Amino acid sequence: MPFISEILKYGSVAIVGTEKNTGKTECLNYILSKLHKRNTSVAVTSIGVDGESADRITGTSKPEITVFEDMIFVTSEKHFRLKMLTAEMLNISAERTSLGRLVTAKAKTGGKVLLSGPANTALLQKIIKQNALFGADITIVDGALSRMSPASPGVAQAMILATGAAFSANIRQLVQKTKFVCKLVSLEHAGKHAQTLLADINKGLYGIDENGEPHSLNIESAFMLTSPETVKTECLRSCKTLFVAGVVNDKLLNFIRMQGSIDGFTLIAKDFTKIFVTPEIYSSFLKKGGCIKVLHKTSLIAVTVNPVSPQGYTLDTKMLQQTLRQNLDFPVYDLRQL
Repeated sequence: MPFISEILKYGSVAIVGTEKNTGKTECLNYILSKLHKRNTSVAVTSIGVDGESADRITGTSKPEITVFEDMIFVTSEKHFRLKMLTAEMLNISAERTSLGRLVTAKAKTGGKVLLSGPANTALLQKIIKQNALFGADITIVDGALSRMSPASPGVAQAMILATGAAFSANIRQLVQKTKFVCKLVSLEHAGKHAQTLLADINKGLYGIDENGEPHSLNIESAFMLTSPETVKTECLRSCKTLFVAGVVNDKLLNFIRMQGSIDGFTLIAKDFTKIFVTPEIYSSFLKKGGCIKVLHKTSLIAVTVNPVSPQGYTLDTKMLQQTLRQNLDFPVYDLRQL
């Protein structure tokens, strides 16, 4: 059974879409149905709202989420009232979301649910730990690349990437764009020492000296870089490592390249979801000798494909899968063909 055994190695797995309508919810339903047949206690939640019968933007039909008996699910008060199953409430959060407090419940019968879970990383971490206390062996998180922070691998231990025709109508472009996402997911870990030293820094740019000590550059964000005068360039030039607690963007990579030789220079990001760079700038940064690592690294279990776009066109799924497999080091599946 594709990638289900691999999923069971982790305590939390996020399903992340490269774009809306790439088959994320279908992947979630596939996983829940397969885990239901295993002797595994499963919890499920979502970042934002999921489980609607139709997409709010495109109006196209969407697969509803099916929860099975004894599964734990976390959703808002509003959507808990709309559930189409019998459930036992286990907890109501003290924190509120835009749709009310979060209800943690155990399904007593199978049925359809709308999921609207925690909207920030801290609350999601708390929910995953809570689910484990309620007996869940694994929590499945329905996430999205467009909601970067909650999909962070600092929260989920592993992920499945859903891609498809909605991401690009051209197979070659789709493969290249998906390959770049996978490349960022697979960035090298910065090491335990760096993780221990830097994990609690939540904003700013820091130069790391030869002893591994961070020194603030007094810049809160890469977005504030406008000219060399805005940063302690002498500190940056004397350090071979830069830690960025927030977003890493093209402006930052270009700024670093302007400082002179970057051969052997390492940029450390929190995790891959903080990196918003174009393939061209990223490639240029690497060619000049730069390197990017991450404090928090996730395991990419598999890539799933949806060859159908919400606009109605359909890609050749066999060709799409074959081309992706030739370009990626991860298993690739069209779940509708399994």
